[in-house]
Amino acid sequence: MSDLLIKPNGTTGRVHHITADSARTRKSPDWAYVGFDLYRLKAGERVEERTADREVILVLVEGKAEISAAGENFGTLGERMSVFERTRPACAYVPNDSQWAAGAVTACTLAVCTAPGKGGHKARVLDVPDLVIRGKGANTRYIFPIAMEESDVADSLLVTEVFTPAGNWSSYPPHRHDEDRFPQMTYLEETYYHRLNPAQGYGHQRVFTEDGELDETMSVSDHDVVLVPKGHHPCAAPYGYDMYYLNVMAGPRRQWRFQNHPDHAWIATRDA
Repeated sequence: MSDLLIKPNGTTGRVHHITADSARTRKSPDWAYVGFDLYRLKAGERVEERTADREVILVLVEGKAEISAAGENFGTLGERMSVFERTRPACAYVPNDSQWAAGAVTACTLAVCTAPGKGGHKARVLDVPDLVIRGKGANTRYIFPIAMEESDVADSLLVTEVFTPAGNWSSYPPHRHDEDRFPQMTYLEETYYHRLNPAQGYGHQRVFTEDGELDETMSVSDHDVVLVPKGHHPCAAPYGYDMYYLNVMAGPRRQWRFQNHPDHAWIATRDA
């Protein structure tokens, strides 16, 4: 199995724990920014963590939970009981050097997105922007830009949700953001947390560089995570199975500048 494909550790509790240290492999030796945890909690269960030097965006992928952070109680958050309802997620920001807690009101799936914090933002519930439609035809997908650069809501983190209908492509045409040469491109590590509907389905993701040094094609199942340390990273949803993924990006600059693969950039021009 590819070093870039992370399978969940069980079906309840903390099923993913990806840190800057654990993500460093021979395929991603320079990983330094993005962390990602995933909790699948039963009603009544509670989790509490300190952030240390990391900022956190909590995403209630599905279900309801009572959330508190940095001494503030945000009450019960969450409305969608299935991620594939394709409604707005409930999210909260937690700064570094603080603490957060989540108590599951219903069974819930809680994503914990982390990156280096700088103390520039306060704990709060995020106002997630409206759904955005991107692409055309079999390249159409639906996006909740939870915390992209247009919203000054974090020090380092960029977080977004993407819904890809069955039979469609996503993160396509292939693009990369693996060089720190702003404004043409920014260096951003990225994780993809995948869901499939129906849950027994699968999807595909390829992570590859133009020189061929890295070229991994992975079949992803429900709750899998893919690491993208560099290179292009398109996804495909087979007929019959809708795909969801939660993206977490971070790097030295909180701006998303990418370059399409030169062989396939014409697709973006056609879709414009």
